[in-house]
Amino acid sequence: MATLLKIVAAGTVGVMLGLLVTIVSLSPATRGLVAGPWRGSPREGTTDVDPYTLASINRSGTLPLGAAEGLSFVATADSAGGPLSPECDYAVTGAMPAARFWTLGALTPDGFSIPNAAQRYAFTSAEVLRQNREPVLITVATEARSGNWLPIGKPMPYVLALRLYDTGLSAVGSTFDAATLPRIQKLRCH
Repeated sequence: MATLLKIVAAGTVGVMLGLLVTIVSLSPATRGLVAGPWRGSPREGTTDVDPYTLASINRSGTLPLGAAEGLSFVATADSAGGPLSPECDYAVTGAMPAARFWTLGALTPDGFSIPNAAQRYAFTSAEVLRQNREPVLITVATEARSGNWLPIGKPMPYVLALRLYDTGLSAVGSTFDAATLPRIQKLRCH
């Protein structure tokens, strides 16, 4: 009887460890290209996507951009490495990579738009206000701010999603570093 209990316990521990390793392997936070606070998987929309990324896409139900369409990046932290906090205001600033069109939005960690009274869910390259030849400056905050304000509604966990459409950048031909994508700077906390 003791041997049977040991076999069942070993099997249970093995299954639990296997599930844990699978969950960690499928997490987008463990794979992909990292450029400062931004993380992306440029091969998501290609035929040579790795099996872990493909399993993660199937698990989440998201539809990735095709290789000819563009690239997506997600930030869960600021440029100093601290996690994005709904109690803090952030400035997303800097030059955007070369792309015909881009969007920057605040999403729930599951990838859904965040409801807010202003009904603004993202900024696009066509509508963002900027000074002549100055880098983009978008303020992410719960309360209204002057200029380019991206509201996050009531305080709740969120991520920032940057999508570059029709860009010449590729996973093979370009290198990404912290200077390639905009910085996320914490301004103040409530």
